[in-house]
Amino acid sequence: MSSYQSLEGVPSLAKLDRAEEFKGAGGFIIATDPLSQRAADVRAHRVNWQSYLQGQMISQEDFQFIREFDNVSAENREKVLQDKGMQAVKTFQNLMGKISKDQTVQYILTMVDDMLQEKHDRVNLFFDYAKKMKTAPWSQFINMLNRQDQFVINQAARIIAKLACWGRELMEGSDLTYFFTWLKNQLVAKDNDYRQTVAGCLMMMLRINEYRLGFMRLDGINTLVTVVAANKIGFQLQYQITFSMWLLAFNAEIAMQMDRYNVIPVLSDVLRESVKEKVTRIVLATFRNLLEKPTDRDCIKDHALAMIQCKVLKHLEVLEGQKFEDPDITEDIEFLEEKLQESMQDLSSFDEYSSEVRSGRLEWSPVHKSEKFWRENAGRLNEKNYELLKILIRLLETSKDPQILAVASHDIGEYVRHLPRGKHLIETLGGKQLVMQHMHHEDQSVRYQALLAVQKLMVHNWEYLGKQLQAA
Repeated sequence: MSSYQSLEGVPSLAKLDRAEEFKGAGGFIIATDPLSQRAADVRAHRVNWQSYLQGQMISQEDFQFIREFDNVSAENREKVLQDKGMQAVKTFQNLMGKISKDQTVQYILTMVDDMLQEKHDRVNLFFDYAKKMKTAPWSQFINMLNRQDQFVINQAARIIAKLACWGRELMEGSDLTYFFTWLKNQLVAKDNDYRQTVAGCLMMMLRINEYRLGFMRLDGINTLVTVVAANKIGFQLQYQITFSMWLLAFNAEIAMQMDRYNVIPVLSDVLRESVKEKVTRIVLATFRNLLEKPTDRDCIKDHALAMIQCKVLKHLEVLEGQKFEDPDITEDIEFLEEKLQESMQDLSSFDEYSSEVRSGRLEWSPVHKSEKFWRENAGRLNEKNYELLKILIRLLETSKDPQILAVASHDIGEYVRHLPRGKHLIETLGGKQLVMQHMHHEDQSVRYQALLAVQKLMVHNWEYLGKQLQAA
């Protein structure tokens, strides 16, 4: 048994979301989004059902019902559905199966979407009919996701999300995998004018815990980070994607894994650049979840350190001086400041270093040049199956930022200087080859640090090397 879950933890945020989600008969996306605007046009162009009957494309039974239903007032629609609910679903299914004209299919889907939006428990009509026909209630709508018309496939997606969230059974197995994969692909499609609709579907789905886990297993978090990190996506889509991350973070298992996808650095950028209160609020609420929901203390510590590394504390101080309509923002600012200040007090130099490396945003912070730091901590880069070393090597391979490349090369060199037995490991992990490639980098600082690192990888007499460098 599924229930459309209430939004936990932040009541006014949930209230705002519902106000946007259910504005107007057009569905759960705010009225300014492209699909809702198009739906208004679709409703205005009535279908000549008589012509389909005369052309023997639909049966007399389906014609009689659809003509009655299409002309009934909203007040009397409930009575028609109470008396002829199964016939309604049967007719909709028949019409979608027999009529191929996009304009008419658009009209049918909009009728179905409006019908469900008016009263959520009407989804059970589709469940009852599907049980009788021994099929899934969303099967025909999933098939429509393969059509070419963008309005048709996105309107079908809205209906699928409603059936999956408001019905008495959860979507599972291949259907859920297919739908989530479709949503992911549509989110990253830059030429998709209906990405707000897709994000709205995802916001609905992720209210339900089982769906959160299913989305995470399909690498959904990585998709969300990719979208929200992109430039010029618009504040509404930015809000919706961050809202989806907030929902995911209500699950402790997911919250403990989110930072491996660089969620905190990306959302820190969003927070710093945000000019919309609701975007600021949802980022702060997501950060709060990341500090409250995990059950592992080390994970909470890592999240706090990542926020400190990304200068969240500094931006919270800026936000303190601003006035907000929503009191939850002030409450979240106070909560985050308290937790991050506590973490600052316990912050060791290695905590600071590991947090910086995990963030992927290397800079010339004092620890990199500290002889004492490397003497005491070089061996710790082997912890957690060489996690930090692997990140440094990955940055050497993927980063385009000269500063990151220079710092990573430097750190590889310092690691092997203080831990000579690590040379073979660096070579095995592919680090030596990458450092050597950067000896020919266009940036002078990258070339210099790569040269030093290569020398440290190859030379055994450090005193001799030091004298040679001084002489140079």
